[in-house]
Amino acid sequence: MSLVNLANVCSHLQNASKARLGLTSIPVSKLHVALMLALQREGFLSSVTLGGANPPANLVQGNPSPPADELVAAQKEPEPSADALAAEPWLIYDSRDWTDMVRWGDDAEQVVPRNLARRRLWLGLKYWDNEPVLSRMGLISKPKKRVILNSAHLQKITRGFEANFVKGLRRPGECIFLNTDRGVLESRICAEKNIGGMALCRVL
Repeated sequence: MSLVNLANVCSHLQNASKARLGLTSIPVSKLHVALMLALQREGFLSSVTLGGANPPANLVQGNPSPPADELVAAQKEPEPSADALAAEPWLIYDSRDWTDMVRWGDDAEQVVPRNLARRRLWLGLKYWDNEPVLSRMGLISKPKKRVILNSAHLQKITRGFEANFVKGLRRPGECIFLNTDRGVLESRICAEKNIGGMALCRVL
């Protein structure tokens, strides 16, 4: 798990929201998949889609749907769904030769490349009243100082008090995400389930 790459992702999403982008992409890793799906569950992202260097056709506005008789889908293995990735994030590194090939007329576009290094996570950003839903996103744990929070710390933090040098949640919609043995979860869920973990980032 690389917190340096996660710091770049946090900065990228924050800058993309300030630039009012509707769609952006980040590199694929197990931690990125788990965190982005957690952000989607909490309502910060509208969609999380696995793709290649180009955005998937179903996410691009104004892209007409091909006629049913001209659409040919040939795939050896189905693309993992969001629920499957949430339960088993390692499926993103599945070594099986699965691709999703869509041919429209004479043009062929490979949505999910075979090369694992070329896969990207395409994220749909959300806005409300012309303001980004995700306005701030920053790391809590640093590469040289990882912050571990237990259930007692989380009980204080979710009530707005500081614990283990981590400020409490005092603003509406503010969330802290932790990497636990049950995956990436929000701090209130961890406090409810009485589990702890490493604090990853704070999102507002």
